[in-house]
Amino acid sequence: MNRIDALFARLKSEGRPALMPFVTAGDPDLATTSEIVVEALRQGADMIEVGIPYSDPVADGPVIAASYTRALRGGVKLARIFDTFRSLRAEDIDGPTAAAPLVAMISYAIIHRQGAERFLQDARSAGFDGLIVPDLPVEESELLCRMATEVDLRLIQLITPTTPRDRALKIASSTTGFIYYVSVAGITGERRSLPPELAENVAWLRSQTHLPICIGFGIGTSSQIRDLSGFADGLIVGSALVRRLENASARPRPEVVREIGQFVAELATGLKPG
Repeated sequence: MNRIDALFARLKSEGRPALMPFVTAGDPDLATTSEIVVEALRQGADMIEVGIPYSDPVADGPVIAASYTRALRGGVKLARIFDTFRSLRAEDIDGPTAAAPLVAMISYAIIHRQGAERFLQDARSAGFDGLIVPDLPVEESELLCRMATEVDLRLIQLITPTTPRDRALKIASSTTGFIYYVSVAGITGERRSLPPELAENVAWLRSQTHLPICIGFGIGTSSQIRDLSGFADGLIVGSALVRRLENASARPRPEVVREIGQFVAELATGLKPG
């Protein structure tokens, strides 16, 4: 069974949502990324979203866009990212990464440049379980979804507050793994508050699909996690974590990894039964 499907089946029986931190591959370097992933899982994360750096990111705010720039300037390449996670899976067969899903956030331009078939095979062999491709319209996603399913990868698609309901239904029907529900209109980034209609929007979507619904964009505190845990199947935290890596290259790696682990542990205190 795909690790994403297995995770949500287990968490449903436990009655709680998944905590899903986002990390940029290669910020500040791939060795640090690898250690952060392991530490985040040790401290309460259930699944990791891995941002694949791209020069023209879609929907990402300044914090994550800057992390992509730092990683690219550091020379990170897709092949090295895959090698890093392939090694991590191989070295940690009895550790926290063994059963934890890895989901890549990636531009379709990268997939197209490499060739979809080769990319999917490489991603699967590197230990990834799903893909989020924000610049791939639902109208053009059928082929990639079918190809991904053939190699046991899930294609997670995004629904936003401004997505018309008929289009949301189309997206939901062509999504596998889970639905990424964008909590706010606009780009990624921390918010002090989230829209009051968020619970209602998610409730409507839940009545239309059997897929788990994970909420992202704007989440960065344990109190927000606590507020959303009652109606979400997963909570995605991106900018709030990535911001803590802005000066990581100038600091000792153990200190950086420890700080991220403490932040994830604090977020995990907000999890409660759904």
